[in-house]
Amino acid sequence: MKRDIILSGVGGQGILSIATVIGRAALDQGLHIKQAEVHGMSQRGGDVQSNLRISSDKIASDLIPRGAADLIISLEPMEALRYLPWLSTGGWVITNTAPLVNIPDYPDADTLGREIASLPHSVALDVDAIARQAASPRAANIVLLGAAAPFLGIAPEKLEAGIRAIFARKGDAIVDTNLAAFRAGYAYAQKQTAQWEGCR
Repeated sequence: MKRDIILSGVGGQGILSIATVIGRAALDQGLHIKQAEVHGMSQRGGDVQSNLRISSDKIASDLIPRGAADLIISLEPMEALRYLPWLSTGGWVITNTAPLVNIPDYPDADTLGREIASLPHSVALDVDAIARQAASPRAANIVLLGAAAPFLGIAPEKLEAGIRAIFARKGDAIVDTNLAAFRAGYAYAQKQTAQWEGCR
């Protein structure tokens, strides 16, 4: 089992929480992990990117070569497209469709949507809207984690256990909110990706 994952987004969106939950769940499942530093977190609104590598075998490097990523998981659509050179031929893009306009010449949202829709393997969803409906706007990043879950090679119950562990200090209500967000994203992805075999 191997998953090379690019996590991307914008500072303040919660990329670090996604990486933490995946990492904890992977270790709980007995897998090896390596994670490159999360870049850009110090600048709120700046681009954020991290490499996360998971494998049943030992991992030599924490950096993913270009053209080798199995997944791009992005909380921002333009940031998802930025890292396409790292995606493997059969790789998947799991991305939020709601843009966070943080530069003057930000591309038109329809143009971004068409580019994402043209990818051979993608799941695109408005995680902000799903989070508002299913849980809380603050849990949008965990909706995205749920949408990526069928592709991670990690049992969903391990990911849910990771959510419980990471958010436990904030109280049961926050844990329940994040579990609801995760399940909403997971349900969305299952409907959209039944054709991808071997990812669960």
